Amino acid sequence: MGVQTALDAVTGADAIVDAMRLADDLAFEAGRDPGVRTLRVLAGALRGDDEIAAIAATHALAGMFDREAGRMLVGLLTDERAFLRQHAAWALGGGLPRADAMGTLLGMVVAGGFGGMLAQRTLEQWSPTTAEALVVGTESALLGIVEPAARARLVETLGLVRHSIATAPLLRIARDPGEAERVRIAAVSAIGQRSADPRLTEFLLPLAADGGRLGAVAELALLDLRAHLRPAGAPTAARPSGLTVAQLFLHADIDPLLSSAGSGDNGGIATLLVRLGDALVRDGDTGVERVLTLSRGSVGEAAADLMALRDGAHGHVYGRIPLLRDPVPSAAAWPLRVAARRGIRRLLLAAGHVDLLHLRMADVGSLAAAEVARELGIPVVFTVAPDPHAVIESLDRSGAMSRRDFGRFDLEEHFWFRTRLVQRLAANAAHTVLFPRPHLQEDLRRLVGIDLTARAERHTVVPEGVDLATIDEAVADAATHAHGGPAGPALVELRTLVEQLAPERRGLPLVVSLGRLHRVKGMATLVEAWSRHPVQRRANLLVIGGDLEHPSPDERRQLDLIELAVPASQRAAVGLMLPGHRSNDVAARWLAAARLGMPGAVAPGGIYACASLKEEFGIALLEAMATGLFVVAPDGGGPATYVEPGVTGLLTATWDADRLASALDEALAGASHDAAARAERSRGMVRDHFTVQGMSVALGQVYRGVARDEATLEWLDAAR
Repeated sequence: MGVQTALDAVTGADAIVDAMRLADDLAFEAGRDPGVRTLRVLAGALRGDDEIAAIAATHALAGMFDREAGRMLVGLLTDERAFLRQHAAWALGGGLPRADAMGTLLGMVVAGGFGGMLAQRTLEQWSPTTAEALVVGTESALLGIVEPAARARLVETLGLVRHSIATAPLLRIARDPGEAERVRIAAVSAIGQRSADPRLTEFLLPLAADGGRLGAVAELALLDLRAHLRPAGAPTAARPSGLTVAQLFLHADIDPLLSSAGSGDNGGIATLLVRLGDALVRDGDTGVERVLTLSRGSVGEAAADLMALRDGAHGHVYGRIPLLRDPVPSAAAWPLRVAARRGIRRLLLAAGHVDLLHLRMADVGSLAAAEVARELGIPVVFTVAPDPHAVIESLDRSGAMSRRDFGRFDLEEHFWFRTRLVQRLAANAAHTVLFPRPHLQEDLRRLVGIDLTARAERHTVVPEGVDLATIDEAVADAATHAHGGPAGPALVELRTLVEQLAPERRGLPLVVSLGRLHRVKGMATLVEAWSRHPVQRRANLLVIGGDLEHPSPDERRQLDLIELAVPASQRAAVGLMLPGHRSNDVAARWLAAARLGMPGAVAPGGIYACASLKEEFGIALLEAMATGLFVVAPDGGGPATYVEPGVTGLLTATWDADRLASALDEALAGASHDAAARAERSRGMVRDHFTVQGMSVALGQVYRGVARDEATLEWLDAAR
């Protein structure tokens, strides 16, 4: 093809996602022809205003293994464009270590954020051959840094050097009472990752006995050191007769009661993992005896979970990963890679034997877990979805993002890194699971670059599912109250919310939406669409989700946009209710009440609205349909496979406020016609095709196949 032709393809691509995929061809051609002409072509792309081409050129430089290309790449570490500095730090990790970059990379570690994670990752990849230089450089950097968070990041980086040369400075920092606790915690955590050394145990034992947060971290470090003493692959607990499956969502506080659903990043995935884990171990024909669901948690919770695992806990068990800092949104969690990796490794080792790890997200949790799985030899099942590809396409198509400002979006959303992470996870997975989509093969090939016809036996389409038992109970409670019976606590709370509205708003139907307050979920767009259209006079709007007392940055942005659309002082008058997040069973009862009504408060015939920019499948949508609600949903992705237009719902371009408002109006007008028949059709569709029980059976078959294949590989390896 040639470098110029490859670059022309990138700059001439009709869509941003196409240009991103074509960047791989540019890197290949640059590596094939690392000459002066290639450098000039790439330098031209770096100087231009096409930010997609500039990023592509940066990664192409990394593939050239040319001295001048290396110098250009190091120069980009100080480029005025922040997004190029980040991509240069990432790209350098794929090449040979460069002494002239080490100081700048350490400076990025000090600065923190996503760029700091990329720089730290590159330094870790270089560390086997640069241990002495990296230790000296890090200690030198510490001399000029006072701020505890920055010092902690440098100490964490020091701990990534496996060579024994790093042990002495780590011990010195961990012992120093003058250091901030955060810095000492970073050193103690790193000590647990060293090779077994009596000096380390002697230091940690009294520290752990002292208690407090530092002592709790020391206790975990002791457990880590003991794990190093076991032979590779040696179990720590009795191996279950059935399969042990681990599943992960790092950015949620997952508990069996789903008490945090809808808060922060505790969205549909948290609900799914709880319900699915229960179903996998409850249904005997899945072959799964133990499910280990991993999520974030405190140091104390982590220690308790480890003890339970070492005692041979079976069934659906939970393992908390201590991230050693307050929760942050997933987009800001990339600097937690090292803490997440250590916590995941600790839990998987404590489990004794894990047959496979199921990953679902292109986030720091999956990045860290994949590294652990590779180290421990655990096969990975990966659920592939065109995410963030579909978001990129939506922003591109709507005009909200272009080639000239892609870097600004990439700085916040890390689109390029996440798309490459999806590709790498899919390529290395023992099996991939896919959601149904109207044009699945075409979309995966076009958006992600995956050909599902190649080795089709390694790909399985598995629809997500909901727990009908919870929803049926909610519908029964709402029906009892709608016919004059007593209201349970959840319905009493909803009635109280409605009674706080203006008197003329009481007795109207509800438009309900359930989910996280995040830009991708479109909650602010929904409020704007509803409030500026005549539909507002016909129905109240209930948005369930978000931590209103302590909002995350994502939640704060959505709340600010909602305030612009409908100020808090006007909400009671216009019919907007923002109660924040509620547990899954409470939310289910509110959905049922929207359909069946509440005497004197809510008219029957409400609708459900999902205003997401993209929805790969839509657990909340399915829950709404399982209650019998008529829905408005995005016209792409998963919903298009199960929403029957005009019968069970409407599909629309949810990113367009005007079209969304028109769909809401049409849905409200149509929901009352043949309401009972429509509701039964929705409920029947979910019951027949989208239950969590059906999902567990399908995944059980996938898991058994992966375990059989892995056993064959182990047998062949042992027979050599």
